[in-house]
Amino acid sequence: MIGRGLLRIGLILLMSIVPLSTASATPIIIAHRGASGERPEHTLAAYERAIDQGADYIEPDLVLTKDGVLVARHENEIGGTTDVAGHPEFADRRTTKVIDGVEMTGWFTEDFTLAELRTLRARERLPDVRPANKRFDALYQIPTFEEILKLVQAKEAEQHRRIGIYPETKHPTYFATIGLPHQAPLLELLGRYGYQTEADPVFIQSFEVGNLKALRAVTRLRLIQLVDAQGGPADLPGTSYFDMLTVQGLSDIAAYADGIGPSAAMVLAPEGATALVGRAHDAGLQVHAWTLRMENIFLPASYQRPDDVAGHGDFDAYVRAIAATGVDGIFSDFPLQARAALTPAP
Repeated sequence: MIGRGLLRIGLILLMSIVPLSTASATPIIIAHRGASGERPEHTLAAYERAIDQGADYIEPDLVLTKDGVLVARHENEIGGTTDVAGHPEFADRRTTKVIDGVEMTGWFTEDFTLAELRTLRARERLPDVRPANKRFDALYQIPTFEEILKLVQAKEAEQHRRIGIYPETKHPTYFATIGLPHQAPLLELLGRYGYQTEADPVFIQSFEVGNLKALRAVTRLRLIQLVDAQGGPADLPGTSYFDMLTVQGLSDIAAYADGIGPSAAMVLAPEGATALVGRAHDAGLQVHAWTLRMENIFLPASYQRPDDVAGHGDFDAYVRAIAATGVDGIFSDFPLQARAALTPAP
């Protein structure tokens, strides 16, 4: 594994700094966990708000219940995103597990049936950063993937437009080892609701490699290899994401995926735009950057507003700078504001 300092240097050398693109194509807007800047993440309310705000795609992270149902949570540990800690009947479900090499303590979806999860309510994951969202605590259930698909199709009929689905398989190797693999229920549901080919508005994403390769063998739906500036795929402990971003590495990804999903800092460094987008495009890969948020705490220093540390920075400028790198898609917790930043003034 490459140390952080060496990795940072290596990434700069690998990517170089290039002029910002002058391309006029507008990247797709992917609502990260729904409009999660305005509603508790991964709730039907967050997804519906994102759709009503014009998001091109909504992004559910998928984990599984004890009885094999796909539900939307950022992690299978739900202590921070539900009121499970306030349910004494589930006190004995609190446990410690090692998932992808990380020890976690809490309550896990795979230890609950769907019926049991239905007794819980979602809450804001970042109450200190987004206190306004706390007013929605305890209002919404954990949605199933099927409910999300039904919502999308109902909103398509209402708005007379296609709305994309961008599911992430969370910890797929871990779930497979406990007898709850993602692939079969994911493809079955997508197929049942009419999503079957590369022409359909679907991207399936993962930080792992093996499950994407397995999916490529059985589906024509588009696949995205997520990457980060540090670490590597949990299912390939001898491989770093750094290794995967060389010219050869990107060519290898193109053999089983349609694009990459890098962190925004990997396409726009403090020194300027990197060469990653161009390298990926040369390999025939799309690039969808994650995750653009309005709050100062999440923004690069040059886009923060020091006079409002707890508030929002220059999000519009940041969105435009990321788009100018030539990315094909942008993940954001604020799809309405991201769209507005890219819409020319009349």
